[in-house]
Amino acid sequence: MKRFMAGLAIVLFFVAVFGVFGMMAEAAYPERPITYVIAFNPGGESDITARAQQPYLEKVLGTQIIITYKIGGGGAVAWSEVPRMRPDGYTIVGHNIPHIILQPLQRKDTGYKTTDLKTVCWFEATPNILVVPVDSQFKTLEDFVKYAKEHPGQITLGGSGSYSANHLGTVEFNEAAGIETTYIPFTGSGDAVPAFLGGHVTGLMTYTTMVANYREQMRPLAVATEERVSIFPDVPTFKELGYDYVEGAYRGICVPPKTPDEIVNKLADAFKQVNETPEFKEKMEAMGFQMVFYGPEESEKFVEDRVEYYKSILDKLEMK
Repeated sequence: MKRFMAGLAIVLFFVAVFGVFGMMAEAAYPERPITYVIAFNPGGESDITARAQQPYLEKVLGTQIIITYKIGGGGAVAWSEVPRMRPDGYTIVGHNIPHIILQPLQRKDTGYKTTDLKTVCWFEATPNILVVPVDSQFKTLEDFVKYAKEHPGQITLGGSGSYSANHLGTVEFNEAAGIETTYIPFTGSGDAVPAFLGGHVTGLMTYTTMVANYREQMRPLAVATEERVSIFPDVPTFKELGYDYVEGAYRGICVPPKTPDEIVNKLADAFKQVNETPEFKEKMEAMGFQMVFYGPEESEKFVEDRVEYYKSILDKLEMK
């Protein structure tokens, strides 16, 4: 009995010691630089956001934030690697809705499931907006729709990625307006804009942020929101022009599914603090971003709800 009690005491001692060490390790996170992976081209909304967040995150977390890029597949190349990454919080990946929902629903070769990505938080949204060059023959959305009906498939609309908010939005608008346009996917908004400026596409189904950056070169025809956007008060919504179409993208951060909750919560709190910094918020809103915040638990429910929403849309539309 004495031997048993002595052995039990030793086991309890080591459990206590290693438990303390484990808590100390979690409390110390982060102890080294964090890599922030962007799944799209430099110059797009994800990159612009990460660059803006970087100095604030470094201040809050007390460590260096290193931004890197893994481009391809409308984000799928980066997201397919998330489940295989070490779940230690030292690699975080920017991800997007509806991309992470539509891709697994529509493609067999995506390389990941929506549930493979553990969302830390969602921190911003950007509405879709339809733009043409400032010297375009299309002065209004009515001009655009009229031409599209008379010339099916001839209008080309560029956008960020396949099975993205821009892609889905183009299909949704085609359905609402009874027209046929051709969607051209690019590896990110930063890649789509040069093609647009070079005259390689008729227009873009892009995000409000791109128009904020290229006001002198883009003519917005309509924005896919319930109400007009404050920074573009003269741009009508699709709804007020008679088209039942509201669409856009959400951006956030994900980590491997086995990442400890303590680390996830610490990262979420850091991004929340950044979002609530007045200087940062004002800067982002001036660029066309809408600041939102869903923490880990809220994000799980939000993703589940959006999955059902997009399934219902896909039942009605044929994604081409």
